[in-house]
Amino acid sequence: MSGYQTRQNAINAVTNYQPSTETLNFAETSPAEIFGSNVFNEKVMKAMLPKEVYKSLMKTKMNGEKLDPSVAGPVAAAMREWAMAKGATHYTHVFYPLTGLTAEKHDSFLNPDGAGGAIAEFEGKLLIQGEPDASSFPSGGLRATFEARGYTAWDMTNPAYILENPNGTFLCIPTAFVSWKGHALDKKTPLLRANQALNKAGRRFLKLFGADDGSMVVSNAGPEQEYFLVDRNFFFARPDLMVCGRTLFGAKPSKGQELDDHYFGAIPRRVLSFMMEVERELYKLGVPVKTRHNEVAPGQFEIAPVYEQSNLATDHNQMVMTTLKSVAKKHGMACLLHEKPFAGINGSGKHLNYSISTASLGSLYSPGDTPHKNMQFLAVTAATIRAVEKYSKLLRAVVASAGNDHRLGANEAPPAIISIFLGEELAEIFNQIELGDLKGCKAKGCLELGVDTLPPLPMDSGDRNRTSPFAFTGNRFEFRAVGSNQSIAGAQVALNTILAESLDYITDEITKITGGKKSGLKEACQKVLQGIMKQHGHVIFNGDGYADAWQKEAAKRGLPNLKTTPDALPALIDKDVVAVFEKYGVLSKDELHSRYEIYHEQYCQHIVTESLLTIKVAKTIILPSAIRYQGELAQVAASIKAAGIEPRTILLQEVTDKLRDLQQNIVALEKIVAKEDFKSVEEDAKYKVTKTLPAMLAVREVADALEGIVADDLWPLPSYQEMLFIK
Repeated sequence: MSGYQTRQNAINAVTNYQPSTETLNFAETSPAEIFGSNVFNEKVMKAMLPKEVYKSLMKTKMNGEKLDPSVAGPVAAAMREWAMAKGATHYTHVFYPLTGLTAEKHDSFLNPDGAGGAIAEFEGKLLIQGEPDASSFPSGGLRATFEARGYTAWDMTNPAYILENPNGTFLCIPTAFVSWKGHALDKKTPLLRANQALNKAGRRFLKLFGADDGSMVVSNAGPEQEYFLVDRNFFFARPDLMVCGRTLFGAKPSKGQELDDHYFGAIPRRVLSFMMEVERELYKLGVPVKTRHNEVAPGQFEIAPVYEQSNLATDHNQMVMTTLKSVAKKHGMACLLHEKPFAGINGSGKHLNYSISTASLGSLYSPGDTPHKNMQFLAVTAATIRAVEKYSKLLRAVVASAGNDHRLGANEAPPAIISIFLGEELAEIFNQIELGDLKGCKAKGCLELGVDTLPPLPMDSGDRNRTSPFAFTGNRFEFRAVGSNQSIAGAQVALNTILAESLDYITDEITKITGGKKSGLKEACQKVLQGIMKQHGHVIFNGDGYADAWQKEAAKRGLPNLKTTPDALPALIDKDVVAVFEKYGVLSKDELHSRYEIYHEQYCQHIVTESLLTIKVAKTIILPSAIRYQGELAQVAASIKAAGIEPRTILLQEVTDKLRDLQQNIVALEKIVAKEDFKSVEEDAKYKVTKTLPAMLAVREVADALEGIVADDLWPLPSYQEMLFIK
């Protein structure tokens, strides 16, 4: 079968696709009824656990008290009974290694009874601790290859849940994952540590303002997950999508996103069916998904949840990504979570809505009706400004990846320069603070629409800025630089830790001035905030982050512009970063160095995979197709010449020139890829940026030019136009 036949078969399969006749009957089982039905939540625990055990668990969860190990036995027994009643035969400790993916090892509840039968068992010690083989997970030098032992530790702050399969169900228990010596080998452990640090610093800060009532200070997250959908026939006809998650070749289509007609447009019927099933599966798992819509690019969509506490939101986002991929298969599609699946087309982020709160106060980022008088709010916001400016390189590093490098700085994503958008009202207030003359702010009004039948709309005090990487949006900040394929844990670990440090800084400085007395608090707070603004206020930028002028302005302000992952990762081992993480017990120097090594290695391996596949596809798919076309043109030219007519060979010459360039560029890339003698992982990564990626792009540019020349019935790869628009 020729390449074109494979492509044409894919097109035929897509256009003739018949959706499943199976329908979801929401009338019989409403979302409200199924929500959390597969979760071992507080309602289930309260019904199944002894009262003392339940109370002990709630104290640990709600107040951050130490877990009483004696509760593990009753909890395990109840968990097993509940899970087996739902058809579960196995359990697994779910953890999140530094691959960024979800990991699990399944064990059966059944044990031989010695008499030819089997009994169901699940003891407390099995709930608390598991022991997966840790030798094949990345450790960045924290242990030798032969040191295989690793432990999973029960995270009781997040509920266990049931995952369904056509052939049964199994129990999933959220856990942390550490080495034999206790080093964090995962995404969860540092997040739990950072949450603990933020709570301690936050309550100390609130006590200064007389607002600490014993409630925990927690961080909250609401990640807006963007993704692409392509038909699986196209997906399997594109080796680059299958292996790399992004297209290494592909000419820009005649129509892309220029008309903005896809954004918030009517959702295609097939896609909507997929979305409905995704939501139904997530409802069962207690994931509070709320929003669905078309995104900017054709074939791009978004799903977003209601705000949750950060640890639970992180686990839920992993479930969302897994569910998107698995349900897409049922609907004959592939879900692409890569940050830039299609060059020149809108990329996918995971906008992380972030705030801190207490159960009694709500969001500490809520300004109230008179934000200029809300000193507690102003102090929390100033702490954030200080943290983001002081540790801007760290915030860039935690969103660094080979995929996200293609997205950051493009027209749909914030630039790699970390800055803060506050909006007109807050910017004016903090400008007054810097000048030492805090007077007030403009009053909020109503927007009259000029149509009597339409209601007046309450106006926000400022606009939103979609070009800012860290933007204030009313009662929270939105960290827009996180990549769609990334765990949100890393960003939250950084934010919680640096915010804890800034809250402690403000508390210490105010206490120095007041001597711990309540009198003079307002004046002391204004003085401290003024100092913060003078030192760190240059990180605030309310303008167009896409404009070239901002690049120059940011350089004048001294804001770093770390455009690539190798540029960004050294921040992880910067002495100030190591000091703040060690101070708050979130990550040790060794654990930070391990991540520095791991992320470098992952970056290099991504580029190696892509470069090898670029060579293979160019040599075995694109080059032969172009040569066939060259042969056809040459035959036509020869037949015309044989008839005594001098042929026009402009097209033949153009194809011949492109083929020559393609072959030369392939050879050049092969030589670059062959280099292996690097002295360090840093040297390897820099080489990938300066040599490998440009050589890959040179191959692609010629191949994409050939796509616009070669006869369509000879071109083997599904085009951008087909993948993006045929649904």
